[in-house]
Amino acid sequence: MSIAEKFDSMNYGPAPESCEAALQWIAARQGKFDHFIDGDWTKPQSKKWFESRNPATGEPLAKIAAGNTKDVDAAVAAARKAQKGWSALGGPARARFLYALARAIQRNARLLAVLETLDNGKPVRETRDIDIPLVARHFYHHAGWAQLQEQEFAEFEPMGVIGQIIPWNFPLLMLAWKIASAIAAGNTVILKPAEYTSLTALCFAEICKDVGLPAGVVNIVTGDGKTGEALVKHPDIDKIAFTGSTDVGRRIRSVTAGSGKHLTLELGGKSPFIVFEDADLDSAVEGVVDAIWFNQGQVCCAGSRLLLQEGIAERMIAKLQKRMETLRVGDPLDKSIDMGAIVDPVQLETITSLVGKGAEEGGIVWQPECKLPTAGCFYPPTLISNVAPAATVAQAEIFGPVIVSMTFRTPDEAVAIANNTRYGLAASVWSENINLALDIAPKLDCGVVWINSTNQFDAACGFGGNRESGYGREGGHEGMMEVLKPNFLSKLQLSKDAEKTPERKSASTSSLAHVDRTAKLYIGGKQARPDSGYSLPVFSAKGEKIGDVGDGNRKDVRNAVEAARKATGWTKASSHNRAQVLYYLAENLDIRKAEFAERLRQTTGVSAKKAVDEVEATIQRLFSYGAWTDKYESAVHSPPMRGVTLAMKEPIGTIGMVCPDESPLLSMISLAAPALAMGNRIVLIASERHPLSATDFYQVLETSDVPAGAFNIITGPRDSLTKTLAEHDDVKSVWYFGPQTGGKLVEAASTGNMKRTWVNNGRARNWFDVTQGEGREFLRQATQIKNIWIPYGD
Repeated sequence: MSIAEKFDSMNYGPAPESCEAALQWIAARQGKFDHFIDGDWTKPQSKKWFESRNPATGEPLAKIAAGNTKDVDAAVAAARKAQKGWSALGGPARARFLYALARAIQRNARLLAVLETLDNGKPVRETRDIDIPLVARHFYHHAGWAQLQEQEFAEFEPMGVIGQIIPWNFPLLMLAWKIASAIAAGNTVILKPAEYTSLTALCFAEICKDVGLPAGVVNIVTGDGKTGEALVKHPDIDKIAFTGSTDVGRRIRSVTAGSGKHLTLELGGKSPFIVFEDADLDSAVEGVVDAIWFNQGQVCCAGSRLLLQEGIAERMIAKLQKRMETLRVGDPLDKSIDMGAIVDPVQLETITSLVGKGAEEGGIVWQPECKLPTAGCFYPPTLISNVAPAATVAQAEIFGPVIVSMTFRTPDEAVAIANNTRYGLAASVWSENINLALDIAPKLDCGVVWINSTNQFDAACGFGGNRESGYGREGGHEGMMEVLKPNFLSKLQLSKDAEKTPERKSASTSSLAHVDRTAKLYIGGKQARPDSGYSLPVFSAKGEKIGDVGDGNRKDVRNAVEAARKATGWTKASSHNRAQVLYYLAENLDIRKAEFAERLRQTTGVSAKKAVDEVEATIQRLFSYGAWTDKYESAVHSPPMRGVTLAMKEPIGTIGMVCPDESPLLSMISLAAPALAMGNRIVLIASERHPLSATDFYQVLETSDVPAGAFNIITGPRDSLTKTLAEHDDVKSVWYFGPQTGGKLVEAASTGNMKRTWVNNGRARNWFDVTQGEGREFLRQATQIKNIWIPYGD
């Protein structure tokens, strides 16, 4: 073919990347890899290895050690031994190691890119131009956090030993997301890479050794799901960071319930790609290419649901199909191809089966006439149109190069369809009207929104999801907060759960016995009788019966959650208006200070002075959170792109709260006030031993302009009410402060919809101490970060 003919046809010729250096690297190690434990290579206790194969050819690449419980034990022991010294080294010294790792990754960039492509099957131009530069960026960025740690995180300390489990779709990038922040903060890690794709993690282990990283700081144990299970169950792990499927994440939540392990879970997704009629359709088409055919659609945040406004749906589909005809599927080492191989035959079978299911349910399956390689695992780019929002392919995570399209008429309908999923990881919004785009973004129930762009990532911008896409964030300041803990936590003692109950006297011995003091529940801004029709006696510190409270049950919780769900006006109110209500609450409580102090003295047995001190501390806490409402603000990031990223602090929604028995008034408001300040609605289970402070407080609520449903109070048996609250799908987070067994109950019951939990693990706080009972820790728990990416320019 002549040069002129090539210009006329504009056909791509082959542009192969040599894999010789990567294969030589494997061969130099005899094609067999052990674990990396305590700074050296360690043979597996199982004496077994498994094959890692090239998904583009099906040919074996190497043998990888099969880890078992003993291997995990050894790695955890090495990490524990190294952690104290690594933390004591100090942030600036740790930063030097992270800088060295970043530079070493850049020096070995081509080797890592090719090795990743061989092992994973993604196009080498993606590993070369996206994955590996981002890996280096994460280590550079977190080296900076290590350098600044002593100033920026002075009141925090490392969590300790962190177990990390990563998926096969971004093997080295996920490693960087997990390891960089953890070791920057002074933690040590045990990382288990995906069974299919362990080679770049093992290459990274060599880099750690080459730069002189102290032994035991990074440990890598390879294996299958059983290896990961051993890591999750290990009693000497302080935190588990997991990226993978929602089903596995749910099992991890269940297994770790009550263990005290902190969790970061980045799970599945079914992200909407919303195109409005005023969008630049040609740009949107290219956005779809990046959203779903990047990495063959094997991306947790892939834009797999295409939502098109009716007026442009046909044109957009026509343009998209024309663009799909030009996509090239082939050898991932060819720099001119667009899509490489699916990671494994099992995943290929799953994709094929789900596409078939989509056709059975009435979807119109369209694929371009592209030639697929005869060997290896390949699947063509696929569009399924005429899909109902409830169809299997619109709800299930396919994790392949398949996009489903639906239409909408109005912005409100677009939001409704977009949020019609159990997931909440990411979304893309396409419109030339920036006002419309920025109006839609906060309404989407997800952790990341890209405006007129998609699949944007940076180390400075936290990434993570809501709902069954998990919780926690990785990257940026919020990612650092997931690997640090307040330094007072490790000093807290177990709460006095077994405190002796005072001897209860007969009702006739109390001078108050003849007075009807049955306090009702407080639901939807009204006093409500309990559904059970029963009440529970309340006793004074001397054992005298001083009243009754409602015996709340499952239906009362349901009613309270329903009232909270409807109270969206509180969430939509300005921070200025919420502040005024909190100030008003404080002022009205101050007027009744003597009454509440007497109640505390009577019920808890504290001295008159201590009772007054608790009421005054409660009043100050309300004033403090009134002050915080318009000062705990969102941030603006400047990632290396033409644009900005808004890190918006949003209310979580409905939060369930279970109050402790100690300092019943102060602890209740210490939990309720920050949640209210940030615009959440709450369903609060009052102290089981001392509920009257809570039932007295609803009289203050009634006179302080708190909207109906924003603050609901239920009394009754703590454990049964807690379980109901934790299981409720409309409760987005549960805070539990009480006995250790109750914390386990909350974490286990939350697995249904993977809601966020915050439990005290049985540790009693001093609620009078501002460090322990007030401030940013509570505000962080009351908000979730949504990163909104906004590019600008022509």
